[in-house]
Amino acid sequence: MKNYFQFEKLGTSYRQEFMGGMTTFLAMAYILVVNPLTLSLASIKDLPDALRMDQGSVFVATAVASAIGSIVMGLLGKYPLALAPGMGLNAFFAYTVVLGDKIPWQHALGAVLISGVFFFLLTLTGLREKIINAIPVDLKHAVGAGIGLFITFLGLQESGIIVKNDATLVGLGDLSNGPTLLAIFGLVITVIMMTRGIKGAVFYGMIITAIVGMIFHLIKVPTKVVDVVPSVKPTFGAVFSSFSDPSFWSTGMVGIVLTFLFVDFFDNAGTLVAVANQAGLMKDNKLPNAGRALLSDSIATMAGAVLGTSTTTSFVESTAGVASGARTGFASLVTAGFFILSLFFFPLLSVITSPVTAPALIIVGVLMVSSIGEIDWKKFEIAVPAFLTMIAMPLSYSIATGIAIGFIFYPITMIVKGRIKEVHPIMYFFFIIFLIYFILR
Repeated sequence: MKNYFQFEKLGTSYRQEFMGGMTTFLAMAYILVVNPLTLSLASIKDLPDALRMDQGSVFVATAVASAIGSIVMGLLGKYPLALAPGMGLNAFFAYTVVLGDKIPWQHALGAVLISGVFFFLLTLTGLREKIINAIPVDLKHAVGAGIGLFITFLGLQESGIIVKNDATLVGLGDLSNGPTLLAIFGLVITVIMMTRGIKGAVFYGMIITAIVGMIFHLIKVPTKVVDVVPSVKPTFGAVFSSFSDPSFWSTGMVGIVLTFLFVDFFDNAGTLVAVANQAGLMKDNKLPNAGRALLSDSIATMAGAVLGTSTTTSFVESTAGVASGARTGFASLVTAGFFILSLFFFPLLSVITSPVTAPALIIVGVLMVSSIGEIDWKKFEIAVPAFLTMIAMPLSYSIATGIAIGFIFYPITMIVKGRIKEVHPIMYFFFIIFLIYFILR
């Protein structure tokens, strides 16, 4: 096992990988609670049951799809990158497709499955790997830094430190609020341990924060440790019923499939590049085993659609595990193991609330933004697309949108500067694609 994952070469150990994998799981465990609530449209009252997905079934589908994706990533890609149904994509699935367009959730799962098949075929042809390797090194660093800013913003938002403000869009929250104080405590504790160079500081910070939260009654103490695994029958295989319905093959479904395809492609590519950069796994601006790594999200997406969940993709919270020492795919296997265990220990997950995960996201953002130093800021033609890539991610609340804006400006500045031949043909192709995407949006 050590030889397969090259522990000695990468300077890691079983303990380090286990801590990293566990930290990643804890940082993204919220998806096991949030995804079922989102896909079942639990916040919407007076909704016909036919439009709601079964929460228990979606919970099982979420855990199993996450485990499958993380296992494939670990064994084939060998990256410390975990997968789960993506936030944003699940909201698009539930609120735009099902609730807004009144499309049955079975049809929405069909669109997810088809997008997964397209992903799989694109990966087998090697096109996805070529696209990622064609991205200029400066933009890759910008993507990593942008994701750092984005997840820091997520952490600040989840903690209540930054809140919505009608006058200025965002503003400082109520710092005397209990959960917000708990998050600030967790942030201070984690910063102290990180500054002292304690390995696994992010993980320990989350555990200490959860314990303190329970002591001060800010987090409910679980009444159960183990519970019965819900049935997956209500959603398992339901996707196939949509293909026999003539209404599924309407022109409107094309746009839905393309949206799932577009967002997942660039979210996954951006996250993979960012995690590889942070873990020091990039070699000559290329990702080793990129093709195999990219297979994982397409396989997980197809499996998730059959089980009954929205698009499964790489999670930026994996960077929390990297910050705790994860360097190989073994950490992803550990994360997958915890997703399987979560099927039986769901009550314990109730302590992993936003105030617990928020400090980890903020700290990881600090670590990821360090890649800014690798960007050639002295060259304006590089600085503009790099900066716009970074700033657009948190402001648009989308990794894919940030990448799209950067891809549009990069060819423009390079052409004006007279560096046309240095731009890869694939970048010109995406310049056109992204322009069309924004025009037709």
